[in-house]
Amino acid sequence: QLVESGGGLVQPGGSLRLSCAASGSTLDLDDYTIAWFRQAPGKEREGVSSISANGATTAYGDSVKGRFTTTRDYAGKKVYLQMNNLVPEDTAVYYCAAAQPWVRAGWVAGLYDAWGQGTQVTVSS
Repeated sequence: QLVESGGGLVQPGGSLRLSCAASGSTLDLDDYTIAWFRQAPGKEREGVSSISANGATTAYGDSVKGRFTTTRDYAGKKVYLQMNNLVPEDTAVYYCAAAQPWVRAGWVAGLYDAWGQGTQVTVSS
C-alpha cells in the first residue's frame, strides 16, 4: 500500500532524500501518521522518525536527531525523510508506515496498518 523511493549508495557525510507515497488510491497519506523505520542486517527494526497527520508533531530516534528531518507534501501526498551527514551506521533498509492519526508519534510497529516494501540505503566510501 505504500512505496518508498530515493535510496541508494552514498559516501559518508553525504545526503539522501527518501520519499513515501501511497500506491493505488485506497490510502490518503494526508490522513495518517507516517513513520520511518529501518532495519540493518542482523539488527532489530529501529524507529527513525514520525510525523503526525497535521504535521504538527514530529519525533526522531536518538541516533538520527539533528541529522534527519521528516516533512509532508500535502499537495503531492508524499512524506519525505531528508537524511544529512550520513554515517555507515545508517546503512539499512528503510520502510515507511502509516498509522491512524490518533497515534501522532512513536514507533510501536503494531499500531502501523500499512507498510512499504523498503528502500536500501548504503553509506560507504
